[in-house]
Amino acid sequence: MLFAEYERIRYARPQLAEVICQLRFPTILTIQTSEPAAFQEAIRREFPRYAVRQEQLPPKVIPGPTPALEPQKPVANHTFLSADNAWKLNLTQNFIALSTLRYQRWEDFAAQLDKLLAQFIQIYQPAFFERLGLRYVNAFSRKALGLEEYLWDDLIQSHLLGILGEPDVMEQDVGKNALAVECALAAGCRMKLHAGPGRLGSPKGAPAQQEVRFFLDGDFSAAGNLDANVLPAKLEELHRYAVRVFRGAITPQLHSAMGPISPAEE
Repeated sequence: MLFAEYERIRYARPQLAEVICQLRFPTILTIQTSEPAAFQEAIRREFPRYAVRQEQLPPKVIPGPTPALEPQKPVANHTFLSADNAWKLNLTQNFIALSTLRYQRWEDFAAQLDKLLAQFIQIYQPAFFERLGLRYVNAFSRKALGLEEYLWDDLIQSHLLGILGEPDVMEQDVGKNALAVECALAAGCRMKLHAGPGRLGSPKGAPAQQEVRFFLDGDFSAAGNLDANVLPAKLEELHRYAVRVFRGAITPQLHSAMGPISPAEE
């Protein structure tokens, strides 16, 4: 089952490439027109590095007998980084997003997010939040897990494999194979899921990654006029969906190779 319940498990060799939580809110022009000095001061101890870039938005389509394109003003994207660059916070006039390359436990991520949101809400007082999104990007590496002799068919459940799950299809013959799903979940939540083999992007100037990994990219979201008080419960709900989809995607062989650690062993 795709959404079956599973016990919470940590892994000694997790395969997460990135975890991101984004919250969208009605436009706050102060963020665009003034430097977020008060917000930086509130979070500067944990996020000492700062940069800003102007992002050009795509043209807006003006409806009518002859539709026209209207250029939009660039939007300031303020970036705050931890000293080791493992955590990043982005702030624009429409959203705030926390991401990390070193995810360990949900409780740690949620606690960090809670502290940052408290400062953001205190300083900018958004009327409400329009969308809450939690995204987990897994990039399974057979090399890192000592599984180079295995096929993806041995490691990933068949509902995510497409033709790679067919016994008469040779993995090395398939140039592209991807699954893309969008569906509604309970309680007004939604899921976008992308799965398939591919290569990790490389930093600028670094050699291209040659290893083919299997990506499991799940974006779980809730939309509406969300009050700040409902965010913790909604986040927990989205996280539970992420856990279910992840555990339902991997075979016992892959689960074992990642080194599961039960809560009692922590």
